[in-house]
Amino acid sequence: MSTLVTNRVSFAAKALAVALFLAPFGFAAAQQLAANTEPTQPPPPPVSPITLKGDPEQGQTLATTCSGCHGVPGYQNVYPTYNVPKLGGQNGAYITVALQDYRRGSRSHPTMRAQASVLSDQDIADIAAYFSSVKGKPSTGMSDGTPAQIQAGKEKSAACAACHGEAGISKGPQWPNLAGQHASYLRQALQEYKAGGRRDVIMGPMATTLDDDAIEAIAAYFAAQPGLFTTPGL
Repeated sequence: MSTLVTNRVSFAAKALAVALFLAPFGFAAAQQLAANTEPTQPPPPPVSPITLKGDPEQGQTLATTCSGCHGVPGYQNVYPTYNVPKLGGQNGAYITVALQDYRRGSRSHPTMRAQASVLSDQDIADIAAYFSSVKGKPSTGMSDGTPAQIQAGKEKSAACAACHGEAGISKGPQWPNLAGQHASYLRQALQEYKAGGRRDVIMGPMATTLDDDAIEAIAAYFAAQPGLFTTPGL
C-alpha cells in the first residue's frame, strides 16, 4: 500500500473515531474538527456522472432513508441552520455526482457522508433514477430576499449561467438546477465552497470571489425562480 493511501486510511480512521466521540456535541464540533485537522491538499478532480442504468423502483426503496429530511417541506438542518434542499426536479446525473462527492468526502456534511459511504455505484444510479423521475409542480424556494436583492442577484449570477442557466435551469445534466432551491441552502453551499467545506476545482475558485452580499443576492435570485419541488411521501 502506498504511503499516500496509508495516510488517507489512517486519517479516515482517526476522523471516524473522533466524529463518533463528538457526535453528542453536534454538527458544529464535527465541522470545526474537519476544518482544523484535514490535511491541506488541492481539490480532487471532478467525478463523472455514473452511467449505470438506474432502477427507479429500487431507488425509491433506497430513498426511504432520505424522506426524514428531504421529504419534509421546509425541513431545516439543525446547525448550521438552513433549509434542506429540494430534490424533486433535480438532474439525475447531478445527483450521482453529488452522492459520489459525499461518499469520497469532497463534501463535508457528516450525515450525508455517512449515508453515501455505504452506497454502491448501482445504489446511487437507482436513487438518482428515482428522484429524477418524480413529477411535481415547479415552485419557488423559501427565501426572505428583497426585490432589490433578487435584482442584484440576477446581475451577479451572470457567471453562473454557463452551467446553471440564466434562470437556474441547468444547461447540462451533470450540473444542478438551482431554480426554486431554498435560499438558505444555496447560501450555505456557496459559503462551504468558499471556505473549503466543499472542495471543487470549479466552484471553489468562483465562490472565493464572492462577498457575503453577493452570496445573499445570488441565493435570493435563484430561490425566486420557479423550478425544484419537495418530494413528500417517499
